[in-house]
Amino acid sequence: MSFEFPLPDVGEGLTEADIVSWKVAAGDTVTVNQILVEIETAKSLVELPSPQAGLVEALLVEDGQTVEVGTPIIRFGGDDPLGSPASGGASESSAAGGDAQGSADSESDAEGGATLVGYGAKAASSKRRPRKGAGVPAPAGAVAPAPAAPAAQAAPAPAVEPTPAAGASTSPSTASAGKPLAKPPVRKLAKDLGIVLATVAATGSRGEVTRDDVRAAADGTGEPAVGTASPSGAAVSATASAGVGSTGELEERIPFKGVAKMMAKAMVESAFTMPHVTEFLDVDVTETMTFVRKLKSTKFLGEDIKVSPLLLVAKAVAWAVARNPRINSCLEGEEIVVKKYVNLGIAAATPRGLIVPNIKGAHAMGLTDLAQGIQDLTALARSGKTPPADQSGGTITITNVGVFGVDAGTPIINPGEAAILAFGQIRKKPWVVGDEIVPRDITTLSVSADHRVVDGEIISKFLADVGRGLEDPTLLLA
Repeated sequence: MSFEFPLPDVGEGLTEADIVSWKVAAGDTVTVNQILVEIETAKSLVELPSPQAGLVEALLVEDGQTVEVGTPIIRFGGDDPLGSPASGGASESSAAGGDAQGSADSESDAEGGATLVGYGAKAASSKRRPRKGAGVPAPAGAVAPAPAAPAAQAAPAPAVEPTPAAGASTSPSTASAGKPLAKPPVRKLAKDLGIVLATVAATGSRGEVTRDDVRAAADGTGEPAVGTASPSGAAVSATASAGVGSTGELEERIPFKGVAKMMAKAMVESAFTMPHVTEFLDVDVTETMTFVRKLKSTKFLGEDIKVSPLLLVAKAVAWAVARNPRINSCLEGEEIVVKKYVNLGIAAATPRGLIVPNIKGAHAMGLTDLAQGIQDLTALARSGKTPPADQSGGTITITNVGVFGVDAGTPIINPGEAAILAFGQIRKKPWVVGDEIVPRDITTLSVSADHRVVDGEIISKFLADVGRGLEDPTLLLA
């Protein structure tokens, strides 16, 4: 008995996800909890574990495809090569549940292998709902079950393999139906570059088209497939292939989905529902930079703790919020909700788009805990695996535009918050100290705030306090 595993709801309230990369292939044997596939939701990357042990019969969707929750994505074969109750070789994971699971679960395990709690086949019914998108051609390598023919209908005659025309290629790089052999990632690459796979000469060990073949076709250095034909039946020339490649080099098309699409939606919502007002302040951060250098040289916060000016900015924001609590609020219906805690968001640019994870309880943290929180947050963001819980519940945000060599900006407020602070680059500038002009470390801070919730006085006092804390970091340690 085969078992199709549908894309589960990963607990984010989202309805679809993109298949990023499969970690298994048809014919592989897997164990319970082995990672099957990496998916991208609108919030983060998620790895899906296998719901059961057994044989992978087919992958039902390709890399790069967007699928809805509940859509079958992989099919397991009925025989469990790792041992099942039926064969007398139950694994420890299935045996541990034994009596507690009851006879229904034992029946299910016997048919489909050891099952992960919360997933897997149900013994109550063997009927499966029809797959959404029926009629869409299955991906390469997937074996679709043949529908049962009505009793009165004669079985179809076997397909006859057409005889190749004179001069036509009989290379294994094309299937009997004229479809070239290529793995899903290679097909996606060809699609992105505007390359027709049928025009590419295959150099793979099994006659398949490789990534290098596609790239060679895109830059015009590859040879066209001999005797291949276009859908209209006309032979495709090397000139045509080179033309497609050159077009692909002049334009890049990036799918607008996942994290980038969610970020865009949030920014539009914020920009067109909140009246933004932005204020700027130049700050002398010479003392902050001296303090940062001292923390680095003495390893005072710990051997493995990374110290940067952002740490002091984060501490200054938490300190200034305590002095100006209204800035740490949001509008909910007919009420302004002032929050007595700080979940400090740090805007992070990742390869998959902008995300804003936040450090929970930043208001109660000392420098060591805050530095560790920033370090952990940054590492997760770079890996693309920030959990959804870390991206929700923020109260105020910092965006560090200075790392890109930018002095200042007018940031858009993160939805659900009332303010965001932009921290610009730190540069040596002439500064008046007493009656003298001397070189000092200067940065520009800017705050965008929701003018429905806070007025100019609150915004100005908050920004001034952040600046004061950075001018004299000893205030932050009181």
